Amino acid sequence: MEVPKEFTDCLARQRAAYLKDPIPGAGSRRADLEALHRMITENETEIVAAIDADFGVRSAVETRLLELFPVREGIRSAISHLAKWMRPQKRSVDWLVFPGASNRVIPQPLGVIGVIVPWNFPIQLSFGPLIDILAAGNRAMVKMSENSPRLSRLLAEISARYLPPDKLTFFECGGRGPAFSSLPFDHLVFTGSSATGRAVMASAAANLCPVTLELGGKAPAVVAPDFPITTAAERIIWAKCINAGQVCVNVDYLFLPEDKTEEFVANARRLVAERYPDLNSPDYTSIINQRAYDRLTAMLRDAEEKGATVVNLAHGQKPDAARRKLPPHILLGVNEDMTVMQEEIFGPLLPIKTYRDPEEVIDYVNSHDRPLSFYPFTNEKRLADMYITRIISGSVGVNEAIVQVGQHDLPFGGVGASGMGHYHGYEGFLTFSKLRPVFHQGPISSIQLALQPPYGTRARRTLDWMFRLRG
Repeated sequence: MEVPKEFTDCLARQRAAYLKDPIPGAGSRRADLEALHRMITENETEIVAAIDADFGVRSAVETRLLELFPVREGIRSAISHLAKWMRPQKRSVDWLVFPGASNRVIPQPLGVIGVIVPWNFPIQLSFGPLIDILAAGNRAMVKMSENSPRLSRLLAEISARYLPPDKLTFFECGGRGPAFSSLPFDHLVFTGSSATGRAVMASAAANLCPVTLELGGKAPAVVAPDFPITTAAERIIWAKCINAGQVCVNVDYLFLPEDKTEEFVANARRLVAERYPDLNSPDYTSIINQRAYDRLTAMLRDAEEKGATVVNLAHGQKPDAARRKLPPHILLGVNEDMTVMQEEIFGPLLPIKTYRDPEEVIDYVNSHDRPLSFYPFTNEKRLADMYITRIISGSVGVNEAIVQVGQHDLPFGGVGASGMGHYHGYEGFLTFSKLRPVFHQGPISSIQLALQPPYGTRARRTLDWMFRLRG
């Protein structure tokens, strides 16, 4: 595989700059974060317009709410905590090396970090990791998605006004993802599909490059009998329609009590009619490209052909292939033979399964890959705790969907097939730092005094005493 010269040249420049200044101080890191903040605030109009053009239609309100605002808040949070995060940590000293010895752990930058960004939230999923990367004192090369050409071009053009290229560089994709992931970074962050994540991890393995993989999968939600269906519908339909469902932590399928399905569907119809009276308005986002649109419509056909009842929640509004506007749909009577129950949906389709006992939900979810998120809706603490304890997922949102990702003091990351590693907040700082252990010997080395070869009676007696003393 031929690696573009601009990749190798940039990596060489950034690594050389890192070696000249391997541990930047708090002031330098704070200045980098402030520059990142200025980049998105001073270019907000252009960023929103570029994302809108890349999607065809992307709600400006959603871009500002779900991308720009969380990034700005994340930067402020990192700046406020930076001094505490950077502080060396004192650690206890083993009794064998007393007196006068000390232990500490120093967080130090890893070096040059590669970031591979998807198209669905291109600001959140590029600047989000960058906050932690720069807070930890690193440098970064960011490859944007081929589905974000206008935004990629914009960021590549403006970034040098705020941070030098040997600190931060954005690249347009141009089909060069495999070449980018083959570079010998000091750490690589990838957000995207599980299939591509496997390829990225294999590529990084050739360089023994550690990876953080944020993948996806089929995130379930379950509404308990005690939880009001009206409220559940309001929150789940909101999540399912945000970005037209193109969210990695979205509700992928829903468990409802057997007698609550009709009520949920009725509420869902009402909510879509109230919130999206015209899907061709700027409030409802387009599916990103024709291939994704065709995939979703094929899922609908496949489910219907295999016996599902397909409910168009936007009554009277048909799919619009020209604008790639796909109305939100509910699918009832789904089974495991349907594509919609086998693949991550990544669109405004919501399969519903019914259940009688929580154990059915637990058994079903645990028989599949571990999801990136899990959403139990219940006001019964005992039931919520049971679901949280028995079902393993990357994150949990109790009585709400998606919102947990925007909490800056909570780590974000998957588990198993939904990913590995974390970023956000302190955990993100740790991900992009080497926690370097430092042992400092005092003026007297007790172990050298007691256990010097040649080993004889004294050494054996000393060891016997040590074992008796410590049990």
